[in-house]
Amino acid sequence: MTSLMRAELGQQPDALRRTIDALLPRTADIAKLAAETRQVLFIARGSSDNAAAYGRYLVESRAGRLGTPAAPSIATTYRRKIDLSGVLAVAISQSGKTEEIVETLDWAAGCGARTVSVTNGAGSPLAEAAEVALITQAGEEKAVPATKTYTTQLAALSVLGLGLGADVAEDDLRRLPDEVAGLIEATEASPALPRIVEELAGVTGAVVSGRGIAFGTALELALKIKEACYLHAMGLSYADLLHGPIAVVDAKTPALLVAADSGPTLPGTIALAERARSAGAPAYGVGGGDGLAAACSAALPGPGLPEWVAPLGLIVPGQILVENLARRLGIDPDVPRGLNKVTQTT
Repeated sequence: MTSLMRAELGQQPDALRRTIDALLPRTADIAKLAAETRQVLFIARGSSDNAAAYGRYLVESRAGRLGTPAAPSIATTYRRKIDLSGVLAVAISQSGKTEEIVETLDWAAGCGARTVSVTNGAGSPLAEAAEVALITQAGEEKAVPATKTYTTQLAALSVLGLGLGADVAEDDLRRLPDEVAGLIEATEASPALPRIVEELAGVTGAVVSGRGIAFGTALELALKIKEACYLHAMGLSYADLLHGPIAVVDAKTPALLVAADSGPTLPGTIALAERARSAGAPAYGVGGGDGLAAACSAALPGPGLPEWVAPLGLIVPGQILVENLARRLGIDPDVPRGLNKVTQTT
């Protein structure tokens, strides 16, 4: 029987198309707020925080603005006022109902920030709290692991980048839905998929690594492996990995490496795959083109997209891998133990 997770990840091309069509007209609203701000503060938890990592690299590398992650505890626990004049606060929550995220956005506004929300919850408290609400069009998501709500968040952040003046081509974003549709088909037909699933089923943990624009993808893939497959997975920048944690990569702890098919971080990702294999560890690639595939033990295809928008497709083979691995391990990927669709933190 098809899992809800598999059904919902298959809905991503349509969800992305709806979201892009709905949000691209909002770039003027974003630009108006951007004219009064200098830097971007991202407020999020969980998968939304991984989406925020993409947003940060996008606005810094392509829009020339400082992007920083917020510490919600400063607002909700320490209750410390900070001067946020000149800051654009961007709060991200799939449901728009996580009280901590709503409270932190209200706090940011009270500290002088202009505010944007990214949520799939039209009419939610988070949508109502922001000056500009970017409502994604994922539709209802029933499986606990986020798939289409995550990728549509990335689409909303891509639109945010355009509104902030990123030097990127809107057409790259518009061709994303068709690229994802083809990527789902190519991944499920890839002979590497059952091989990687079978080999990961025999280990207790893995290291997931990427850098720059792909860093958020590595974090999200590691989170999905932990929550849906119950494996110990570390999500790391490959720069951080080389500073010490590389020691854990061995025959029983493989490396999963994610990269766009082009860009300045690709050579380092290929070098990391080669180093892992020379140490006797399996290295599995996601994306990275022919170069990464040749350096890895096995590799899944990535999207044929420029680096700036590649993460919107790059996570999809990872989602498929996780769904297949969970079922191989006898786990229902739709309802991981101990998790709910909306998580409240204090």
